[in-house]
Amino acid sequence: MDYRKLLGKVESAVLPYFGGGTVDAPSRRLRLTTPVEPGWWRFELKGRQATAREPASSQGLDALPRVRGHLWGTRLVREGAVAEPLALMPEEEPPRLSPVTARRWHDGTLLFEGVEFEGEAEEAARRALEEDRPLGEARGVGASLRAAFGFAVLETASRGTGIPFAPVEARARVLDVALGGREEAQRCLRRLADERARFLRLQAEQQARWEAEARRTAQALTDREREAREARWEAAARQTARTLETWEQQGVTSGQRQRAEAEVGAWAERALDKAGARMISHRRLGGGLLEVIYTFMGERFVTVVESATLRVRDAGVCLAGADARVTLESLPSVLKEAIDTGELVITRHA
Repeated sequence: MDYRKLLGKVESAVLPYFGGGTVDAPSRRLRLTTPVEPGWWRFELKGRQATAREPASSQGLDALPRVRGHLWGTRLVREGAVAEPLALMPEEEPPRLSPVTARRWHDGTLLFEGVEFEGEAEEAARRALEEDRPLGEARGVGASLRAAFGFAVLETASRGTGIPFAPVEARARVLDVALGGREEAQRCLRRLADERARFLRLQAEQQARWEAEARRTAQALTDREREAREARWEAAARQTARTLETWEQQGVTSGQRQRAEAEVGAWAERALDKAGARMISHRRLGGGLLEVIYTFMGERFVTVVESATLRVRDAGVCLAGADARVTLESLPSVLKEAIDTGELVITRHA
């Protein structure tokens, strides 16, 4: 088989584009050659690249799994108080807490499908929200509507208290919020803030212990050992700076520099892709660090890693000081466990 002919084959496909640098076909993820507006497009597919040619109407939705729930902002809240983002929402925003349906695309993204017929329960929930009343034990209000109501109350309380939250952090308590209203929402947010503050204290204490241990180790070294260690550090620093010196002093073009930085981003993107996450963006920080923003299980995360190894320096969530034990590729499995057990606490918000 001549693989060059296979790689050179050009196909046409109508696919939804959700933003970012990639688009998902039913069986593979493709890199976008030129950014376009999110929506349905007819793409030209060649190898692992996709080029948007023209806007198109949706296709193939009837064959995809249907998901039902209630609308909270741009999320569908379904059974288990799971609040998933909805892609390609209509220009006319549906009423809040509406019963809606979506179709699950091949990469897991929920595509908005439509608004279903609603009953008295949705109107009663909207009225309670407008009047700042809890739902209490109101009859006829299903679990997904109760959860959507609870998230809406939490959102209002979050604006008032200045305490941010992600749905996965509050999922275990959202039905209590629907039952108790604004006061319960404020208690929920204060608990989250206390957990974050406790984690940051523990993190600072652990860092202080590491630094104290490093000082004790340094004091125990002989002069010769100390000189040798400092020489190794200096050599490592020179090696780290060599690339920048080459760029700045030996005439490397800005295009070459951008390509080198893009390679690090592509490496991070591949690591996340293997773990079932999708990278949104990345930016280089000082000290050889890289900030990566990505989505996983419908939530947005911000993680700082070492550019050279992708070892995690700050996971952006509470890991009880175990950040350095994981890499960008293994972190999503840790996040999944925390989400599934209702123990996720996010410390860095995008």
